[in-house]
Amino acid sequence: MLKVGLTGAIGSGKSTVGKMLAALGAHVTDADGIARDLMLPGKPVYEEVVRWFGREILQADGTIHRKKLADAAFGTAEHPGTRLQELNNIVHPAVGRYQQQWMEDIGRSDPLAVAIVEAALIFEANLQGQFDRIVVVTCPFETRVRRWMSRNHIDEETARRELERRMAAQWPEEKKVEGADYVIDNSGSGNSGSDNFGSEEETETQVRALFVRLKREAENQSSPSSLPN
Repeated sequence: MLKVGLTGAIGSGKSTVGKMLAALGAHVTDADGIARDLMLPGKPVYEEVVRWFGREILQADGTIHRKKLADAAFGTAEHPGTRLQELNNIVHPAVGRYQQQWMEDIGRSDPLAVAIVEAALIFEANLQGQFDRIVVVTCPFETRVRRWMSRNHIDEETARRELERRMAAQWPEEKKVEGADYVIDNSGSGNSGSDNFGSEEETETQVRALFVRLKREAENQSSPSSLPN
């Protein structure tokens, strides 16, 4: 089995690339989904987050209001102080343990699998050691702004401000690329027909070629000659 971390800057299109890889046969999970599950009422991470951030981050049904938690963690214009490290100290270790267990379970059921964890903060959480390969998805900032506008139905100024706020807690894209084994240029995905960017088909071509390499590496890693004596 090959363990792969899929990461990139916010709005770069990690989920798009992850879906393409899943369609090709990779096993894919995402750290955001894991974190959401771990923060459901009654779970230890939920209890710890509420203990640190207070019940004001909760909705009427007792679930965590994600925007209120994000505002508390990243800060707002009215309250610019950040408590992101406090949140990360609670969530990252639990997510890391969960995704490690998930990959081990995949490996037991499918020794030739390509198991991929999509996560924005692999480097920032120092979790790159969990993986055999790191894939970084890249995309120009202005394209990410437009995608964030479309995804959240907000104006450009709000999207730009929110992206910059969240990016302040992430490694620069250039630094992520330096730590990558493979890079996918996702400039064109979602911009078909643009004169400035490539098409989604170009991203798909890169992803297909990447999956062939990852699958070959998974098979080589699982072959008898690759195992210790």
